[in-house]
Amino acid sequence: MSAEGRTHRYSTTLTWSDASGTGTTNYRSYSRDHVLAGPHGKPDIPASADVAFRGDPGRWNPEDLLVASLSACHQLWYLALCAQAGIVVTAYSDEADGAMVQDADGGGKFTEVTLRPRVTITDAARLAEATELHHKAAHLCFIARSVNFPVNHEPQVTAGTALA
Repeated sequence: MSAEGRTHRYSTTLTWSDASGTGTTNYRSYSRDHVLAGPHGKPDIPASADVAFRGDPGRWNPEDLLVASLSACHQLWYLALCAQAGIVVTAYSDEADGAMVQDADGGGKFTEVTLRPRVTITDAARLAEATELHHKAAHLCFIARSVNFPVNHEPQVTAGTALA
C-alpha cells in the first residue's frame, strides 16, 4: 500500500501555571517555565523561553526543539537509507545549530539551520555513496520539508568502527 496521501497526526500537551501568584501582571512578573507532555507514557520535557526572553537556560526552549527536530529527522532518514542500501553505520553524531533573527516588532524567524552529521561506516569503499545518502535524507526529511528556511548539511563520513 502506498504511503502517499496518508495523514499522520501528532499531539502534545503544554501546561503552564503561575507559581508566583501574580500571573502576567507585567512582562517581568511571570515564569516562562512550562512542561511539554506527550502520549504513550513519553517522559515530560521541562521547557522555558530562550534565556534572551527571560527563560530558564536549564530547560529546552522552542528554538532548541526546532533545531533538534531537524537534526533527529535527518538522522532517522539517513540511518534508514543506509540500512536499505546495505551500508553499515556504527556511529552517528550531529552538532546542529540554527540562526534566528529578531525583527524590530519583537517577532522573528529562523534564517537557517546547519546540520553537521559525523558518521562512521564499516566499508571504506562506500564512503562516497554514504555521503550522497545525506542529500537524499535531506530531501525526504518531513521536518526540513516543512520549514521555510534553508537547512544546510555539512556531513563527514569516515570508515572504521567508531567516531574519531
